[in-house]
Amino acid sequence: MTEKGLDETKDRCTWCLSDKFYVEYHDNEWGVPLHDEVKLFEFLTLEGFQAGLSWRTILRKRENFRMAFAGFDPEKVAEFGENEIQRLMQDVGIIRNLRKIEACINNAKRYLEVEDEFGSFDAYIWSFTGNKPVINHWKESVEIPSKTELSDHISADMKKRGFKFVGSTVVYAHLQATGMVNDHLVSCFRYHEINELNS
Repeated sequence: MTEKGLDETKDRCTWCLSDKFYVEYHDNEWGVPLHDEVKLFEFLTLEGFQAGLSWRTILRKRENFRMAFAGFDPEKVAEFGENEIQRLMQDVGIIRNLRKIEACINNAKRYLEVEDEFGSFDAYIWSFTGNKPVINHWKESVEIPSKTELSDHISADMKKRGFKFVGSTVVYAHLQATGMVNDHLVSCFRYHEINELNS
């Protein structure tokens, strides 16, 4: 391992090489197909808070977010009222942005509505890809899009359902993070590992 915490015997996506938080996240979570309801809500929330910021900032505050937002349990977050909003606005461990905090509470309510309609948020979101990941074949990081027709479509549908901070770029980040698309570079050791999981 280097002083940055990198195992240099493995080829990785170039975006993660600058920070040990990125490396750990890249090696263990990013792109792994996810079907856990609480974890899906966690990523949806964190990606909303990331808008306009770096993902590194969010990763460093992730545990604080978990504590502040009741472990990302959507049923609990949906019950947050003015007292909780004021508490969150005083919490230096998270991103103290009122619009994003209110959006998270709103999204928890919309999340539960989707669960009622589809049986789970997992069933809803994965239906857009036919319940299987989209496998891409990128050779260079510059090839990876920030949004696609798929994320445009999902974003539009979520907005119709009342979700906030779910623009196409945020949605595409969600698809990447939760393994709905495999955007690891083909040279990355995780690309093949995740494809094996999918098979």
